[in-house]
Amino acid sequence: MSSALPTSEESSSFGTDFENVRSEIGKAVVGHEEIVDGVITCLFAGGHALLEGVPGLGKTLLVKSLSDALQLQFNRIQFTPDLMPADVTGTTIVVEGESGRDFQFRKGPIFSQIVLADEINRATPKTQSSLLEAMQERSVTVGGTTHRLDRPFFVMATQNPIEQEGTYPLPEAQLDRFFFKLEVGYSTREQLSEILDRTTTGFTPDIQSVLDGERIKSHQEVVRRVGIEQGIQDYAVRMVLSTHPEGQFSTPTVNRFLRFGASPRAAQTLVLGAKVKALLEGRTHVGITDIRAVALPALRHRCLLNFEGEAEGVSTDDVITNIIETLPADAVGS
Repeated sequence: MSSALPTSEESSSFGTDFENVRSEIGKAVVGHEEIVDGVITCLFAGGHALLEGVPGLGKTLLVKSLSDALQLQFNRIQFTPDLMPADVTGTTIVVEGESGRDFQFRKGPIFSQIVLADEINRATPKTQSSLLEAMQERSVTVGGTTHRLDRPFFVMATQNPIEQEGTYPLPEAQLDRFFFKLEVGYSTREQLSEILDRTTTGFTPDIQSVLDGERIKSHQEVVRRVGIEQGIQDYAVRMVLSTHPEGQFSTPTVNRFLRFGASPRAAQTLVLGAKVKALLEGRTHVGITDIRAVALPALRHRCLLNFEGEAEGVSTDDVITNIIETLPADAVGS
């Protein structure tokens, strides 16, 4: 793989394709610009996205619109309490043939390029964990045989807030495998009016397919070639270390409200997400502002509040914002 910085043509092509996908999704999804950008960032960085919000905010529509804008195979898995792991990964079945009985592997819906795991926290932890290998290794092992998944492979999961009845909070190991956690909020007055105009008048969005798998993989390679100076990379490292209670770089707010901090995957996410931000602005080197811009979606699901934080009604976003505001860009004296 080439280690040369992206050329101006590659940077321009990346920005154009990003905007084209964003524009096609916008034909169906009203508002939520930050969420849309976050989802596309995950795709181009080679990660997975977790969307959280109450029902009816357009999370599933966003995923479906993304799949329409891309020339990739798409499958939707509706997670329910009775969903079994084999319903996700597939299973080995016995087939009667001319030569007798034979075992054949029947692929599950995870064998796709874009997978919507809808309401993932409605399923039991055992079924949730069936996604772990696929998300991390891009493979599925059934009956001792490993089956590779086609690339690009992108999982977008939606979940309702965990305080609702009938849900199973995702374990930390599962959360850590999501590149970004994006919180979908309510629409504004103007956006609700536009939603009604589109959904109660017979309007049908004409979403065009503007990007294929090979081009996505090419952009993913370009993202990794964006430069980052050692000092800025160290800033990302220190930001992750700042989430560790009683650590060298932790703040009083972290020490008071967090039980566990972010993992090394968080540092990878900060750097890759920042590289996407830099490319979108036509730059081939990451800046401090790029790291800060992706800190919330990269860290919020990788930090765990302690009892005091939950009792005080503090959110992980509050703690991360405190880190962003107080962590010095210069590592001198640290």
